[in-house]
Amino acid sequence: MRGFAQHRVRPLVMVLLAMLASATLGAALTSSAWAAGAVYAPVNRPGPRLSVPRRDLSASLSCTASVRHSRREPVLLVPGTELTPAPNFSWNYEPALAARAFPYCTVTLPEDANGNIETAGEYVVYAIRTMHRWSGRKVQIIGYSQGGMLPRWALRFWPGTRRMVDDDIGLDGSNHGTLDADFCSYADHCPPAFWQQQSDAHFIAALNSRRETFRGISYTEIYSDTDEVVFPNFGPAASSSVHGGGGRVTNVAVQSICPGDTSDHLAMGTYDPVGWALALDALTHRGPADPSRISRSVCTELYMPGVDPLTFAPHYAAFTAFIASSVVHAPEVSAEPPLRCYVFAHGCH
Repeated sequence: MRGFAQHRVRPLVMVLLAMLASATLGAALTSSAWAAGAVYAPVNRPGPRLSVPRRDLSASLSCTASVRHSRREPVLLVPGTELTPAPNFSWNYEPALAARAFPYCTVTLPEDANGNIETAGEYVVYAIRTMHRWSGRKVQIIGYSQGGMLPRWALRFWPGTRRMVDDDIGLDGSNHGTLDADFCSYADHCPPAFWQQQSDAHFIAALNSRRETFRGISYTEIYSDTDEVVFPNFGPAASSSVHGGGGRVTNVAVQSICPGDTSDHLAMGTYDPVGWALALDALTHRGPADPSRISRSVCTELYMPGVDPLTFAPHYAAFTAFIASSVVHAPEVSAEPPLRCYVFAHGCH
């Protein structure tokens, strides 16, 4: 998720956080109890047929030619809320991956990832399946904010994708929602993706139902203690962290490597060098990232590889301008979209 606090909530967020803090524990417990119940689909029930037209799914996926018959696992880049791949990744992660000869694809989510996240999940399912078929290899995923959480929806409700994925790497992923988005409960309207990333959203409860991770997949969840959008994001209960279920997991705050790192949400998805170092470690080793392998010299770097210091300012300005425009033109609804029938134990009849 991105831009929500800055463009819609910031004037009220400090007041709201004081109101919400006292309710957070109770809401979390209620959500956890709901998520643990049998109301949600069994984890191994086959996923539904994709409802998005194939031409739209195909048009959303952009790949380097090297993905086909690749000699190494390709990387899927998934952008955050209010973003498309170009402003999010074209000036940082894409050149950094290209410099290391990683084949990669990007997926463009509908409505700049402001729309229904369940629909966006189908785009990720298609991307995983297509990349796996083209390359003949498992896929590694790097996602930012909503994009750091969204692949887990695909893995949860389309179990066939699990054998196609090696690493799932999140940068400030909204895995357990955010108090920032809880503002929607006090507003008349919000984009669908904002409602669905509330800390007590039905979507978040379904996402984390029964099992948060899956055997055979490595999860690296990278986040900043000073994230002001996915909040709270510090300590063992950080929103971005995932737990249990059988996957191999590393939950790591960039401050555990560089205590002085003050990266905000925007920095984590675009230029933070510690986030990149951890992501690269996961991409190049078996299992999730290992913070002990990260050289502390990264703490002296201003930008991740791939970011040109000479063009950083205009690229970053274009990135923030895209967010500002996206939130103004985002579709808005008056409540969280209802979950689709495949999410539930009773299925679709």
